[in-house]
Amino acid sequence: MKLEYTPEQDAFRAEVRAWMEANVPSGPLPSFDLTREGFEAHRDWERKLSEGRWGMVTWPEAYGGRALDLIRWLIFEEEYYRAKAPTRVNQNGIFLLGPTMMEFGTEDQKARFLPRMAAGDDIWAQAWSEPGAGSDLAGVRATATRDGDHYILNGQKTWSSRAVFADWAFGLFREPGSERHKGMSLILFPLDAPGVTRRPIQRMDGKMVFAELFLDNVRVPVADRLGDEGQGWHVCMATAGFERGLMLRSPARYQVAASNLLTLYENNKNSLPASVAERVAQSWMDADAYALSIYSTASRLTAGGSIGPESSTNKIFWSEMDIALHQTALDILGDRAELAPPDLGTTAVDWLEDYIFALAGPIYAGSNEIQRNIIAERMLGLPRA
Repeated sequence: MKLEYTPEQDAFRAEVRAWMEANVPSGPLPSFDLTREGFEAHRDWERKLSEGRWGMVTWPEAYGGRALDLIRWLIFEEEYYRAKAPTRVNQNGIFLLGPTMMEFGTEDQKARFLPRMAAGDDIWAQAWSEPGAGSDLAGVRATATRDGDHYILNGQKTWSSRAVFADWAFGLFREPGSERHKGMSLILFPLDAPGVTRRPIQRMDGKMVFAELFLDNVRVPVADRLGDEGQGWHVCMATAGFERGLMLRSPARYQVAASNLLTLYENNKNSLPASVAERVAQSWMDADAYALSIYSTASRLTAGGSIGPESSTNKIFWSEMDIALHQTALDILGDRAELAPPDLGTTAVDWLEDYIFALAGPIYAGSNEIQRNIIAERMLGLPRA
């Protein structure tokens, strides 16, 4: 890969920056995890992005994108975070399901779902985990029973991201009687379908990031299965690859956080031991190292390559880097981390909230313990324990 931008890429960056400066809201939007009003405010932002054809720049123009490569997507992300644009409420759709649908979806599914996804008309929830199956998806027990041109869905999903207010969900279901990796299908279903009950899961901070889903004889057309029947495991692993290896956590997120950490340190360094400077420097270098790694992955994919089990190394790296970076910020702030003083260069409230979110990183998108097993077995060729 080239470690410099082309004139065309520089021009693209300038275009993104100009649009963001003209359109990013001047203040933060209300949380999309607290109220329907906050959720709809973020949906409006998704629609504004789509109007500018920024909904998902890598998608074909027919589906609301600009048909750009992954390098330009990384540039877009850098400008997005630099402008402090709102968090994407439809990240489950555009970053996870969308790329998977590009690879496994029928032409009808792409035409029906992708433009609405890019426009924010349909916000998607991820419905993979179950009470007895989270990181080990092969333990999924929810069933899809074939009935002619329909499936009958039954079972329970839990920790379903965005499911409190979302419109649709994509979930993994198994043929009754099948076991482990066999007999599973990835099925799309509307969250307002008869037989779907959603129960918000409230976090300690009052936000309803997740929900439980109870499915009681929910009828779904066979046409809304993504990929071949019984091949859900294969399809889900492709989705997980996007999630862990590239799309879900772009490098810009951590580079901006590392820059904020440096500002925080500069504003407080006279009262800090030298060891803190080393931790700040390590966070800065880790963020840049992650960015270079993702640029390398994007270059490989642009040249026709694919994401393999090495996506697990990315997931472990960004999730553990995120905790270390925010722990350093809290150690700088000390007791002030629970306050919101105006003179620290960045708000203490953000650091605390982002630290709490970072703690979940080693768990979601497949726990880091599972990722280490994948690395051992599929990359290093070690025997199963």
